[in-house]
Amino acid sequence: MSTTDIDLPALEPGQRLQRTDLRTRDLINQAIASIPTLGVQKAAAFLATMNVPPEIAVRCLLQPHKRRPPSHG
Repeated sequence: MSTTDIDLPALEPGQRLQRTDLRTRDLINQAIASIPTLGVQKAAAFLATMNVPPEIAVRCLLQPHKRRPPSHG
């Protein structure tokens, strides 16, 4: 199933979907935390090994300030 097969709700400008993939969130957090010690390449290799989609891994590792805020609930 691709993301084009999913019906997403209409969002207001600036509104974001609530994160539902907590496993990926935790893996991304681990990878970002490892960058000062291991570097971006090894963090990216870790995410690839854990089957995090490449477009998500690249965006989160290279632009961590653009990540969604934590979901509460």
